[in-house]
Amino acid sequence: MSDAVIVTGITLSYLLLVLWVGVRARGKGTGSSLEQYVAGGRHVGVLILFFILGAEIFSAFAFLGTPGWAYKHGAPALYILAYLSLIPIIIWVMGPRVRELGKAHGYLTQADLIAHHYRSPGLGAFAGIISVVALIPYLAIQIAGAGLLFQAATGGLVPFWLGALLAFLVVAAYVYCSGLGGIGWTNLLQGVMMVAIAWFLGWAVTDRLFGGVGPMFEQIQLQMPEYLVMPGATGVMGWGAFSTAILVSAFGGAMWPHLFMKFYTAENDRTLRQVAVFYPLFAYLLVPLLLIGFAGILVFADQPLARPDEVLLKLVMDVAGFSPWVTGIMLSGALAAAMSTGANLAHTAATIAVRDILCISVMRKASERAVVRAIQLGVLVVSLLGYLFALYNPASLVAVLLGAFGIIVQLMPMVVGALFLPALTKQAVIAGTLLGGGLTLLYQFYLPSPLQFHPGFWGFLLNLLVVALWQWLFNNKTDAVASKV
Repeated sequence: MSDAVIVTGITLSYLLLVLWVGVRARGKGTGSSLEQYVAGGRHVGVLILFFILGAEIFSAFAFLGTPGWAYKHGAPALYILAYLSLIPIIIWVMGPRVRELGKAHGYLTQADLIAHHYRSPGLGAFAGIISVVALIPYLAIQIAGAGLLFQAATGGLVPFWLGALLAFLVVAAYVYCSGLGGIGWTNLLQGVMMVAIAWFLGWAVTDRLFGGVGPMFEQIQLQMPEYLVMPGATGVMGWGAFSTAILVSAFGGAMWPHLFMKFYTAENDRTLRQVAVFYPLFAYLLVPLLLIGFAGILVFADQPLARPDEVLLKLVMDVAGFSPWVTGIMLSGALAAAMSTGANLAHTAATIAVRDILCISVMRKASERAVVRAIQLGVLVVSLLGYLFALYNPASLVAVLLGAFGIIVQLMPMVVGALFLPALTKQAVIAGTLLGGGLTLLYQFYLPSPLQFHPGFWGFLLNLLVVALWQWLFNNKTDAVASKV
């Protein structure tokens, strides 16, 4: 039996196991109750919620993009650990408030909160459109990751397009059937799987190739010290770019609708705060993946990889000398990362598209059962769009994700206003979001960003300035009218 056949067999067996767990998680009422399908009945406990939120970190980005950036750039990759250490603070502050409002008013999406607070279904739809536009590239990262993993690990026996399709047909199937219940239980299974695989690979690769982590970094310091200092070997990130990437990613991470919506699902406030306390453990578990990237710096010094995102695969399969059985398990663990995040993204994007966009236009009078059915179909449509985007866009996984963060962070003034600052007006947050998002896109795709800062930082700064200026002008006008009266 060839190595490729063994790897493929192990991986397909794992996909069938995930599909079985996901479909079996279909609870009573899942197919007809909107709250059950989208929010798990608002009684998700600490363990399941921890793994659901953890899946936002451990994704194809973690297994491929993280070591890829460490291999190509060196020290700048540490921005990932830095921003993930800030997200729990935002969960602690925002989470209980979001849950409280969601339970009181029946919110299921981020746009529900926005539309109700600002008394504007159109604004909710606007926020929903921004969310879906940002989620599709994020989903494409997971699909592209699955395709790369299959193609490399099977030696081309399963090509990129087919590997990506297989993984996300499984995801679409169990999310279609089970909603949040399927996501929760499969994320528990896949979370344990990918964490164990990540730490095993981080230890085994560095030990086999260099005799440990310490000797590896000693060699890098002697031979290529530029990888251990800022702005990295390629000059990709000075301290300004590094710092703004951390800020945009931390604030943007809290605005991702798939994370935000999970606040509604928590059993109580204590559950959210416990998850916030333990959440950094997932960031800690990215450390071995960074180590694998640094190992690639030495191993491929003479023959650099054309695609840095493949460094983990190349080290495990071609250099470290693992058996095909270990490679198959490694592939399954990496696929677990891509699929667990992809399930959250497909479920969220479909829910937003139906509830926040279609339900205020063509489905105003639809029954709850019809809305659930539309969301289920939306899962299939969104997964297909993500798949097509992945086939079309060959960019670095980290670059795609950084760009998506720059867009989604523009929702923050609007959301914070709905949660904590009721005086903010609808007109102010709309103007800020439009202008901030437009500037971000301009610097992302057309013009070089000033000082090499993250494009989303300039957009966010403009967003805040516009909101503050609009509020000041509006308040002055209101005060003037009041004084005349």
